[in-house]
Amino acid sequence: MLIYLLAFVGGVLTILSPCILPVLPFVFAHADRPFRRAGLPLLLGMALTFSLVATAAAYGGHWVVRLNQGGRYVAMAVFLILGLTLLFPELAEAATRPLVRAGSRLQGAPSSQEQSITKSFVLGISTGLLWAPCAGPILGLILTGAAIQGPGARSSFLLLSYALGAATSLGIALFAGKKVFSTMKNSLRFDIWIRRTLGAAVILGVTAIALGWDTNLLAKFSFANTAIAEQHLIHALGAPKPAAALAPINSAVPTPPLADEGPMPELTGAVAWLNSPPLTRDQLRGKVVVMDFWTYSCINCLRALPYVEGWAAKYKDAGLVVIGVHTPEFAFEKERANVEQAVHDLKITYPVAIDSNYKIWQAFHNEYWPAHYFIDGQGRIRYHHFGEGEYDESERVIQQLLKDNGAKSLADGTINVSATGAEAAPDLADTRSPETYVGYKRAEHFASAQLFAQDTRMAYTPLPRLTLNQWALGGSWKVGPESAVLETAPGKIIYRFHARDLHLVLGPTKTGKLIRFKVTLDGTAPGGDHGSDTDPSGAGTVQGHRLYQLIRQKGPVEDRTFEIEFQDPGVQAFAFTFG
Repeated sequence: MLIYLLAFVGGVLTILSPCILPVLPFVFAHADRPFRRAGLPLLLGMALTFSLVATAAAYGGHWVVRLNQGGRYVAMAVFLILGLTLLFPELAEAATRPLVRAGSRLQGAPSSQEQSITKSFVLGISTGLLWAPCAGPILGLILTGAAIQGPGARSSFLLLSYALGAATSLGIALFAGKKVFSTMKNSLRFDIWIRRTLGAAVILGVTAIALGWDTNLLAKFSFANTAIAEQHLIHALGAPKPAAALAPINSAVPTPPLADEGPMPELTGAVAWLNSPPLTRDQLRGKVVVMDFWTYSCINCLRALPYVEGWAAKYKDAGLVVIGVHTPEFAFEKERANVEQAVHDLKITYPVAIDSNYKIWQAFHNEYWPAHYFIDGQGRIRYHHFGEGEYDESERVIQQLLKDNGAKSLADGTINVSATGAEAAPDLADTRSPETYVGYKRAEHFASAQLFAQDTRMAYTPLPRLTLNQWALGGSWKVGPESAVLETAPGKIIYRFHARDLHLVLGPTKTGKLIRFKVTLDGTAPGGDHGSDTDPSGAGTVQGHRLYQLIRQKGPVEDRTFEIEFQDPGVQAFAFTFG
């Protein structure tokens, strides 16, 4: 139940984010009318439409996104008419009779109660098609879970809870605006100017949405405060209630409260084990265990890895057992040979269960990469942490569980990690580009001149100018549900991004094939801003399926245009990540 409350509160907070600005005029255009017949149907229509479209996009793939884009164009036309008739009432009088009637209805001309409700609901549907909220942590959590878990009532109701939260905050704003407008409209002069101001605001809102300002320009302005608030809510509502608070070892970094979250599940179902024979729950009784759910192309997992390796080395002799559970996101991560190579390249020495069939993942009811579960000597889960960060707190949990298990003379303090390459800590404060999938199943913000030709070879041409977080293909590609494959060289991918680091998950279609590429930033070689998998000229090679760090900027972070051109065919591109 708490997760639905979390989604609702996340929706309420959207009133503070800049991406809500373009739809505010559509809502306030009804501020002078009865709430039950105008404002309420509009807000309900908006909430239902947004939740239905978002749910369908998460499950249905790229065709739903394209269908919704057509609906957005229709909605923009509806509101453009509304704005013009509010701004220029004489325009309606000069138009043909059908247009006069349509304009009068949009302005709220006298009609029956049922007609008024229906018209407001239709305008709410239009608003729902146009609304693109800033993707804060809570909405990101909901959409990611929907995409990973597939169709289900839970994800649909979470999206509806989020939309209802946004509608609630807009309803409160509508009530406040109603009082102001009622006072001002006592004067006919004010009434005319209110109508014209609202008309101009509606047209400006349509223009902002048509130009993409709602999802790129406005998103640049600070919604960081709401994102921080959402992150605190995730931790506050998502954590279990503590069974007993334990005294911190060091007051500077306190031990989080520990609870009894149930017994550790059995570790059956792994297709193979690396660095160890298969381990069982009974064998691990009497040991403190850290379970690390990860996958080797996940940038968040890679950045957490140095800490997990450090804990394994530091507390091995004190009775700690670290187990990595490799659960794949992409099909190539299910291959044992690929996982073995990644474990070797990453120098992981603790046991790793290859969970390609999601058996251990499901036994823990896990939903996240990375996810850490901390288990005491009695085989009980006492703490968990999802995602990156709070490593000192996690290490204090390990220390406390080891002490409770009888460990003596534990080293003070926490490990100090200084990682390089893709494992280095991110600059999240200045990251405005989201994880972006290339396969049509979860692709967003695609901006080639041609639509996706699913599972079919197609020659693509990038649009001449990309806005922030848009990306495009160039050349002959075959786009599948998970990845795009270059059929004929040369071929390129372009991305307009804002982040210090840019990574791309790549691999060859044929094992052992080497694929050459070259990257540029704003049309020139990256120089000192090259990543660990490129040189200053931008040159690099794809030699296996993994995450490649292509850009690491040394100076101030700003909007940049990234381009990678492949000089050989047969490359697979899966997903961009940033940090």
